[in-house]
Amino acid sequence: MSLWRTKSLEFLKAEAESGKDKLERALGPVSLVMLGIGAIIGAGLFSITGIAAAEHAGPAIIISFILAAVGCAFAGMCFSELASMIPVSGGVYTYTYATMGEFIAWIMGWLMVIEYSIGAATVSISWSAYIVALFQDFGIQIPHYLIASPWQPTILADGTTVFGIMNLPAAAIVVLISCLLIFGGIKKSAKANAIFVVVKVTVVLVFICLGAFYIDFANYEPFIPANTGTFGEFGWSGIIRAAAIVFFAYIGFDAVSTAAQESKKPQRDLPIGIIGSLIICTLLYIAFALVLLGLVPFQSLNTAAPIAAAVDVTPFKWLIGLIKIAIIAGLSSVILVLLLGQSRIFYVMSKDGLIPKMFSLIHHRYHTPWFSSLFIMVFVALIGAFAPISLAAAMASIGTLLAFAIVCAGVLVLRKTRPDFVRPFKTPLVPLVPILGILSCVALMFSLSLHSWIGLIVWIALGMIFYFAYSFKHSHMNK
Repeated sequence: MSLWRTKSLEFLKAEAESGKDKLERALGPVSLVMLGIGAIIGAGLFSITGIAAAEHAGPAIIISFILAAVGCAFAGMCFSELASMIPVSGGVYTYTYATMGEFIAWIMGWLMVIEYSIGAATVSISWSAYIVALFQDFGIQIPHYLIASPWQPTILADGTTVFGIMNLPAAAIVVLISCLLIFGGIKKSAKANAIFVVVKVTVVLVFICLGAFYIDFANYEPFIPANTGTFGEFGWSGIIRAAAIVFFAYIGFDAVSTAAQESKKPQRDLPIGIIGSLIICTLLYIAFALVLLGLVPFQSLNTAAPIAAAVDVTPFKWLIGLIKIAIIAGLSSVILVLLLGQSRIFYVMSKDGLIPKMFSLIHHRYHTPWFSSLFIMVFVALIGAFAPISLAAAMASIGTLLAFAIVCAGVLVLRKTRPDFVRPFKTPLVPLVPILGILSCVALMFSLSLHSWIGLIVWIALGMIFYFAYSFKHSHMNK
């Protein structure tokens, strides 16, 4: 059946350069590394680290970060091999098309809506909370009914429970960044992302450098707290549980691969962007955790603002304001990269006939998939404005892990079916590394809640209905 047929690697490369209006090749290795860092470092660094240390690993959270980085490296190396072989926008969707056929590729593209669109909406809700808090520091109060979902109850200081009308700041940031992506083109979008990255990384480095002088080494003892008798509560089981939690702080590097057709030298630069951003973020995470755990006992970090507790033991109280700015910049760059990645996936799926052709329209002046970005802007802004964050966040991880596992499997398939094809970057220790990547992702998937699995199954079912109702009939491969 045609839905299982794959595209040849040669055809994919030729297809990328077809058409009158094409995406602009403007990204070099530095810009791609910046995209990776932009997608990876968000608010999670400032909150997940303290909570995972307080509840599961103690000072040994540093080992958890290393374990999570190794697990991500398995998938990252597999992404790098496929990105260098198939330098075409679409990321995991395109790789799956070349290895497992159209139907599985459609499922992967459908799942990417969870990672990118739902993920961007989730981040926009967090962005709204931090920008509101920053405004309050300057005495500016935004009415509650404009900063909360109608289905998100909030308990006020007097005990009253209130509901909002819409989360206006969440929708606003999605609209602003989407306009930048449409009218600014890839060059200006990359520059804006670079500014966001410089701001947040600078603040992280300031915290690390200043906080290092106030470390109390007694806070590192015991480095691995004794297990409480419950799996996941300290000891080595706690380190492993914390590794599964902080793994999600690394998610986002795969968005680099969606910009393949806007990279100047994709076969060389995409692996640099993927692996380079992972290495830089890992070093920042470990250094950040070392300072944070050295400033205060890990038991004190189980709060909504663990950084505030750490800054309180230093004379640099002004760091709190900078941390808020860094978080806002970090969340802005995450939204930008996720919206960029989603529009490029829709662009490629449209060129394959799986979604309507207007999604592959390229603006003749700005060289951007303008209709795709416009549709995503409306979709994500509506979710950010009206969905409670708990509902949006529940779907944002499991689809990503499944996609990572499929990419690792894709390396094994192509090593068997196309051993002759040139691989500018080769995953080492095949089949060991891809197998370990698959096992790591599947293990983390099973650590997620039943609600996440139900949501995944329902979403895939909806995707299959759309595929057989529209995509299969209009597929270029089927024709």
